Amino acid sequence: MYAFSYTSPATLDDAVQAVQAGGQPLAGGQTLLGSLKLRLAAPEQLVDLRALTELTGIRPQGDTLVVGAMTRHAEVAESAEIAHAIPALARLAAGIGDKQVRAMGTLGGSLANNDPAADYPAAVLGLGATVRTHTREIAADNYFQGLFATALEPGELITAVHFPIPRQAAYVKFVQPASLFALIGVFVARFDNGVRVAVTGAGNGVLRHTAMEQALAHDFRPDAIADIGTDAAEMSADIHASSAYRAHLVGVMARRAVAQALA
Repeated sequence: MYAFSYTSPATLDDAVQAVQAGGQPLAGGQTLLGSLKLRLAAPEQLVDLRALTELTGIRPQGDTLVVGAMTRHAEVAESAEIAHAIPALARLAAGIGDKQVRAMGTLGGSLANNDPAADYPAAVLGLGATVRTHTREIAADNYFQGLFATALEPGELITAVHFPIPRQAAYVKFVQPASLFALIGVFVARFDNGVRVAVTGAGNGVLRHTAMEQALAHDFRPDAIADIGTDAAEMSADIHASSAYRAHLVGVMARRAVAQALA
C-alpha cells in the first residue's frame, strides 16, 4: 500500500467538508479498497463514513420507503419493513455478492460507484426512486449517466434513497458466477400509473426497456413481452457473453421477473 491520510468524521457536515476539500469518501469499500490494492485509485485522503449513523436506517414515509445511504446490503435483505413493502428489493439485496460483501457494502456506496452490472441501480431505476444528497434530490431517470458516471457533483454525498412502493415488483438476474454480478438483471415494477422495466449488466449502465414497459402496462403477463426483442447493438460483449446472448437474456429475465411479480 502507499501513504494516505485517513479521517472518520462524526457528523455529516464534517464529512462534507472533508470530501469537498478533496477527500475520497469510503462507504462500504467493496470497490474502492480493491482499486487501492491494484493501484487503480490513489487518493491522498480517505473519508470514512461509517460513523455517520444519521445516514443509516430504514423508515416508511408516506407511500415510500426511505433507506439511508450507509445502510448495508445485509440490513436491506433482512429488513422486515422492506420485506413487507417491497419484497423484491429485499431479495435483490440478499443476492448481492457473498456474505462478506453484504456485511460491508452499502446502498449509497453502490449507487455512487454505479458499476454497469450492479444490482441496486436496477432497483432504483426500476422503482423510479429518488436519490437524496446533502444538497438536493435527484430522480432516478436523471441520476445514472453511463459507465461509472452519475449526476453527483464533486463533493456531493448521498444521504438516502426514497423508494416508491409498487403494486407488484420482482428482480431476476443471470449471475456471472465468478463475480456474482449480473450478467443480465431485470427489475420490473408495476404501479397504478404504469410499469417500469430496468436492465443492468447490458451495456454502459443501467437502462429502461420502454417497449416492454408499454406492453406490460396494457397486459401484465410474461406472454405480453414474449415477442419484444432487444437490440443487440446496444448490449456489451466480453469474455463472458456476446451482445446477442445478452440481448436474448434480457427477454428471458424480464419474463421471469413478471412471472415472479405475479406470484
